[in-house]
Amino acid sequence: MQIEDMKIPQGFYGGGVKAGIKKSGKEDVAVLYSKVPANGAAVFTTNTMAAAPVVVSRRVVQNGKVQAIVVNSGCANACTGVQGQVDAQAMAHQTAGLLNVAQDEVIVASTGVIGVPLPMGKISAGIKSAVEKSSADGFEDVKLAMMTTDTFPKTCSVDFTLGGKPVRIAGLAKGSGMIHPNMATMLCFIMTDADIEADVLQTALKHAVDQSFHRITVDGDSSTNDMVAVLANALAGNAAITKAAGEDYGAFLKALTAVCIHLAKLVARDGEGATKFLEITVQGATSEADAHKAAMAIAKSPLVKTAFFGQDPNWGRILCAVGYSEAAADPEKVSLTIGGLPVVKEGQGVADQTGALKDVMAEHDINVVVDLGVGSEAATVWTCDFSYEYVKINGEYHT
Repeated sequence: MQIEDMKIPQGFYGGGVKAGIKKSGKEDVAVLYSKVPANGAAVFTTNTMAAAPVVVSRRVVQNGKVQAIVVNSGCANACTGVQGQVDAQAMAHQTAGLLNVAQDEVIVASTGVIGVPLPMGKISAGIKSAVEKSSADGFEDVKLAMMTTDTFPKTCSVDFTLGGKPVRIAGLAKGSGMIHPNMATMLCFIMTDADIEADVLQTALKHAVDQSFHRITVDGDSSTNDMVAVLANALAGNAAITKAAGEDYGAFLKALTAVCIHLAKLVARDGEGATKFLEITVQGATSEADAHKAAMAIAKSPLVKTAFFGQDPNWGRILCAVGYSEAAADPEKVSLTIGGLPVVKEGQGVADQTGALKDVMAEHDINVVVDLGVGSEAATVWTCDFSYEYVKINGEYHT
């Protein structure tokens, strides 16, 4: 399935503006919506300190109808008490009024500094301006308005067919730090012109997220504001997908998952201060869950991540992470390759590989493969290294 630069599905509009929330003066408020009613689904952070927009948007998604999303960056509206709830609802109310849609069909999203009240005067003016300038070509500004410490926007789309009808799925995401499953400090908004019922859409999204955003980590921190939301407006004219089974559902699920995986990888590539992109596969496991557990232990290990940053051929850190992951493994059968270079065979280091391993670790994209030697299941996750710049970015984030 061919992933392309973002092309917007039929019937979707967006606009982003500079409302003065970010100290940088860059875009920080955006609205995106379908011109016709749409079904919606979303997956949210499991952080118990969930931000006000997450609490509000969870209620919205329960009705299965979502026609618009309003988002701001620069202020997370998290840990802001009752006023935070009032402000999030006010964002939905204003957006709904301007677009002539129901308030309970508007998702609200925020990202930025925790514990700071929203500057509602700027937010309100920004929403009004974003709606006024929204268009089918307005998503260049939308993706900029979502960003915080990101160094580049993250977008893509895929075209496919359902029952002979051309269908498109497009997505845009932000995320760079506080990235870890369940979910991550990231926002992802997906649009499709497919006709698919809301409960089936929710099932498909959950599967796609499990295969993508739940398989990335930058620093092991799960944030308060994360969400992945998808809107489906049925303008493609395909026969409605009414159950999570069958050829059409399979084709839709494949396309949605491909979009989510691509965006998730971009988030990992853009990890704060990252100089390496790491793909970690654990195979030979007794179960997929065990493989995922071991792979994620490697991916979030500060010792592993700093070794890759320093190009230090200290492969023992990788096997150490496997050992404490509690995944079943046979120490006498474990093998490890880094960038295709055999480093460990049958639990022991391969002699005279230090020089070659240093060369491999100097690359930007590096594959790590561990075989646990106890089964046939596998899992892959994506991460990045830890650099001096990561500490600098997060040491100065509030200031």
